[in-house]
Amino acid sequence: MKGAENSTGFGQSDPSDGRELLDWQSKYPAEARHAIRVEAIYLGILLAILPAFMFCLWLDFPKYWMHLSDQKYGTVLKYGLAWTAGTLGGTLFDIKWLYHTVARKLWHMDRRLRRVFTPHVSGGLAFAVLALIASGGLRIFDSKATASRQLVVGLGFLVGYFSDSAIAKLSEVADTLFGTSRSKEKHKPNGDGAVPAVDVSTAGTP
Repeated sequence: MKGAENSTGFGQSDPSDGRELLDWQSKYPAEARHAIRVEAIYLGILLAILPAFMFCLWLDFPKYWMHLSDQKYGTVLKYGLAWTAGTLGGTLFDIKWLYHTVARKLWHMDRRLRRVFTPHVSGGLAFAVLALIASGGLRIFDSKATASRQLVVGLGFLVGYFSDSAIAKLSEVADTLFGTSRSKEKHKPNGDGAVPAVDVSTAGTP
């Protein structure tokens, strides 16, 4: 119950974080504070590097460095901006999650992998969503709209920041394309340890 009480009022609804007045000292031991600082520095570096890299892409620097034609660089620019903007969105979400969990005394080491890889997963998702839109496979916008740099950056950022929602939507797309819902799959092994076979001939039929 104590953990549940700590999780209520997450965010701005309880700016005191359950503390008394003038209770300013950290509740974490030295080892935990060091680990938190390492994560904060990592996310801070990402936050500084990503806009700079996006700026370089925007100014066409890689085009001149790699001697690319306008047509080839157009593709590099589009997907490079999408990936970078998605990673930036995931980084900002990660930073927000980090300072909230630290303040609410919910931070722990077992979530470190999630915090480390969330920005990069977000970048990959933004890349995939843009590719689906550009191909016409995901009709959120007209495929020609992806020629706009501003739209690519804005869309990539939103997909990255709301990566959990993006994954859920892509799961729906996969269910539609392949006709199999993961929630209905049986992952329990048989008595001999083998995973039951899935009858693909009836997959997707009512």
